[in-house]
Amino acid sequence: MTSTTATTNLSDLSGDYVLDTAHTRLGFVARHAMVTKVRGQFNEFEGGVRIDAGDRDRTTARVTIKVASIDTHNGQRDEHLRGSDFLAMDQFPEITFVSTGVRVTGEQTVELTGDLTIKGITNSITVPFEFQGGVLDPFGNHRIGFEGSAVINRKDYGITWNAALETGGVLIGEKVTLEFEIAATKPV
Repeated sequence: MTSTTATTNLSDLSGDYVLDTAHTRLGFVARHAMVTKVRGQFNEFEGGVRIDAGDRDRTTARVTIKVASIDTHNGQRDEHLRGSDFLAMDQFPEITFVSTGVRVTGEQTVELTGDLTIKGITNSITVPFEFQGGVLDPFGNHRIGFEGSAVINRKDYGITWNAALETGGVLIGEKVTLEFEIAATKPV
């Protein structure tokens, strides 16, 4: 086994990486009943990133998420979210993100812009990411980590279902925070 060594500079990261699905979390948070939040995640996805430190225009990222893998720790709610009121899984089984640009905003931060497609509707979003570091892991892979989040309006993706509350307001907020805790690897 190889010993671990740390990488702390974004400029040292050039290469092709694959998402480590066992150590990556693609989550979301939405307001529920005007007083609390519901958190969830997707458990099945694949993707990767090509980092070119010398030419940012050649840096790309892509992710494909299986809608069926949505998990809010409530089976009945998950089935409703998979249905036609929300993600319409039978017609649109995947959510995709394909990058269109990257901008370095600091020594350890970048903004990744790309096309997010949900229910067949594509909108551009920008996600600020913070580099968490990189290591050569004991399995011979160069491993990197990034964390970021972005807020989208679910109505921009045709997800409009809601229910009025007797006390005023609605059951589900329009804004959804997307949370990304990314671990990716490339063979050395």
